[in-house]
Amino acid sequence: MDKKKSLIALSAVALGSVIYNYLKPVKSNVEVVRNFDIKRYLGNWYEIARLDFKHEKNLRNVSAEYQLNDNGTVKVINQGIDQNTGEVKQSIGKAKFVGSETEGALKVSFFGPFYSGYNIVQLNPNYEDALIFGDNLDYIWILSRTKELSEDRKKVYLDYATACGYDVSKLTWTDQGDILETTGQIPVE
Repeated sequence: MDKKKSLIALSAVALGSVIYNYLKPVKSNVEVVRNFDIKRYLGNWYEIARLDFKHEKNLRNVSAEYQLNDNGTVKVINQGIDQNTGEVKQSIGKAKFVGSETEGALKVSFFGPFYSGYNIVQLNPNYEDALIFGDNLDYIWILSRTKELSEDRKKVYLDYATACGYDVSKLTWTDQGDILETTGQIPVE
């Protein structure tokens, strides 16, 4: 009988953990962009820099495309080329607003009901480049509509990230060079 009670208790804890992760709020500890316009944010972005993590390890020519779904969510298509194999890797997910649609606080999921923060904390007024933080100091991205970003814009983002506690010396600067040179594959635009 004790084994049965232990199994039930363990099952309840496991179920509780799944439910918590599914329902937990995803919010930023920093201020996000206000007066945000998702329609201006849609389209293609190039990754300029990131804090590297396993899903983007060894990727170059990384880009993200954002498309508005009929239900108000945002389709997210991330892709890059593995610099070791030349293989194109793609992840498709969805993003939702955490609160108001006029604030750059979203949550994104590539794995079922599990979401992570996607917080647009700095944004060029013309929606040409952006600084995005995750839920913690492990995730940061600098994005641009073009494959290059001016040193002045980089400095703005690096200074802000440093002031927020990020170790910008650990950033991976994404190689957006000519795809044909290294892989022989047709560029993905």
